[in-house]
Amino acid sequence: MEQKINCAVACVNGCVLGDKCPNVEFREAAAKFVEETSLDTMLEIAEERLRRKMTEPPKWVFPEDP
Repeated sequence: MEQKINCAVACVNGCVLGDKCPNVEFREAAAKFVEETSLDTMLEIAEERLRRKMTEPPKWVFPEDP
């Protein structure tokens, strides 16, 4: 039986499910990215994303009607 947990909350200090983690492929991809990408490149990516976000028009979110 697969455990359902909120990884963003439960795994802040590291994965709590280990090899049973349903997101193992994402963890491996993230580890590879961090290992192969310089900090300067990561900062450039972050700055570019922030610049794009600041120039995007606002997105209006309306609550669902009951």
